[in-house]
Amino acid sequence: MCNSSSISHFLLLPLAHTRQLQLLHFCLFLAISLAALLANGLIISAVACGHLLHSPMFFFLLNLALSDLGSILTTVPKAMHNSLWDTRNISYSGCAAQMFFFLFFIGAEYYLLTIMCYDRYVSICKPLHYGTLLGSRACAHMAAAAWASGFLNALLHTANTFSLPLCHGNVLDQFFCEIPHILKLSCSKSYLRELGLLSVTAGLSFGCFVFIVFSYVQIFMAVLRIPSEQGRHKAFSTCLPHLAVLSLFLSTIMFANLKPPSISSPSLDLSVSVLYSVVPQALNPLIYSLRNQELKDAVQTMITGPFQKHLTAV
Repeated sequence: MCNSSSISHFLLLPLAHTRQLQLLHFCLFLAISLAALLANGLIISAVACGHLLHSPMFFFLLNLALSDLGSILTTVPKAMHNSLWDTRNISYSGCAAQMFFFLFFIGAEYYLLTIMCYDRYVSICKPLHYGTLLGSRACAHMAAAAWASGFLNALLHTANTFSLPLCHGNVLDQFFCEIPHILKLSCSKSYLRELGLLSVTAGLSFGCFVFIVFSYVQIFMAVLRIPSEQGRHKAFSTCLPHLAVLSLFLSTIMFANLKPPSISSPSLDLSVSVLYSVVPQALNPLIYSLRNQELKDAVQTMITGPFQKHLTAV
């Protein structure tokens, strides 16, 4: 038995129990991190530097890429370190910081995806009001609200979770610090306060989900009324990447949190946690770049531009 004041570190769930598999997991996480860093970095640079991409959709995409990068860099480096050095330790303050930043970036990402849904809705269903409803100031305010909401949500949950007395050891059944696994260590009924906060967050998230579903029903109805096949194809091409990213994000989180306990196992829980905390953030730039010709052209111009200038000078 111990209390939170005596806990100096937590023990995370090991990714593997053999040295060969630990090194394999390190290499896989390294590849994912580098790919995510490169892909999201290219999107951020292309949108920031490409004058043709200075539109609300790409502005929100830039913010989404920032949240993806932050989310991966919060959880993956520590997992890589533990796999490489065959350790499970994370300090008490490091665990709190990891939980805060993960909740911050995940929360901001969800709110950004909801705003991007609104962007697509206005673009297709109310095109004449697009410039008014989604001007530069309105976009900046919405993005700031998404980041501020994520920050406030993360701050409340982290402060409340780490204020609970912990007396059931320091072993976490997760490869990064997550609220449910910290609550399992609590020995006080004060954890009901955190469950109340989680219920409020779940209610807000469900409200966003209802808004997203309603918006896409309206979007698809509007697209099907477009007379030309080319117009329908263009409308769908701008919506499908966002819908794919949103579906991947929501489906993995829902499966992780709503799967029945009867099918739960350490290996499955670990796989699912990787699936929702790493995979969507790594695949988002790939999904957007494959479907968006403007973005592909901007990235290609950014990469080949210096070489073309050099050849011209020669």
